[in-house]
Amino acid sequence: MDWLNKQIKAPDKSYYQQALSKQQQLTKPIGSLGTLEDIAVRLAAMQKSSNPSIDRVWVSIFAADHGVAEEGVSAFPQIVTTEMVKNFVNEGAAVNVLSRYVKAQFEVIDVGLLKPVELNKLIVNRAGNGTANFTQQAAMTEKQLTKALLAGKSAVERAIEHNTQLFIGGEMGIANTSSATAIACAITGLSVDQLTGAGTGLSSKEIQHKSQVIQNALLLHQKHISSPLKILQHIGGFEIAALVGAYIFAAQQGIAILIDGFISSVAALLAVNINSQSQQWFFFAHQSQEKGHQFVLEYLKAKPLLDLSMRLGEGSGAVVAVPLLQMACNLHNEMATFEQAKITVN
Repeated sequence: MDWLNKQIKAPDKSYYQQALSKQQQLTKPIGSLGTLEDIAVRLAAMQKSSNPSIDRVWVSIFAADHGVAEEGVSAFPQIVTTEMVKNFVNEGAAVNVLSRYVKAQFEVIDVGLLKPVELNKLIVNRAGNGTANFTQQAAMTEKQLTKALLAGKSAVERAIEHNTQLFIGGEMGIANTSSATAIACAITGLSVDQLTGAGTGLSSKEIQHKSQVIQNALLLHQKHISSPLKILQHIGGFEIAALVGAYIFAAQQGIAILIDGFISSVAALLAVNINSQSQQWFFFAHQSQEKGHQFVLEYLKAKPLLDLSMRLGEGSGAVVAVPLLQMACNLHNEMATFEQAKITVN
């Protein structure tokens, strides 16, 4: 897993300054387009281009099952993970609709469903038959962790073959908010009660039960979760590990990354703790309604682009934000300067 620690170059400073200078010459008060200006300038630096663009978007959905589902921490039965994978492949999920709208390349990867399924267009890159129940033992072995991380790396390699300009990772896995919450607690030091949310739609009593399950698991593993990778191995999920691998490798390759909601942001949190330079390549799409997301974003000092009260996961919130990035680029590239418009500013 040495590749995770390989150097990540920063976006190009000269293109950043050039883009910043251009923004100050466009026919508007300086800063009046707010975050749209910042997006364009950052993308110019990432792409080393005077005319940044987001025309080629790649969406990878990583799916896996969780042993902790046995503890009754989700409002949905575990079979829903596989049923949703079939829905993704048949292009019937929300993220499919949104991906079509932004003309994104779309793929679904089985990183560890409970049972293998044969589906056309499903990419199979399995680390195991779901994770173990982390209330009783480590969620995965070191070998499984390595496989899951490499599944994320492989997705980015496919994206590179298509010259993608923006990578989006999504996830599907019943009970994965429990795993993500446990990881967030282990890294941030915040309490389980602070971070535990409703996930797929639990009642307050069910949230209490979920919180207790996570608390017990953290106590069980407290002596072993001494590093981000150990945290991932003991209380993580295969799809979360795949996202971590994808985010780090995409950053190493100089590809802009748009982070989705709670689960994806926890994967980003792990990525930053493994390779701190990766965050320079992240955009955070939205503030999820899932309770812990706000705390994770605050810990990362990340400013989300949108707040639409979404909590679906599967990369949906990130794809919704794609047009914002595209509009930011168009404004940067196509607006007239004061000189071109013959507008006097002095």
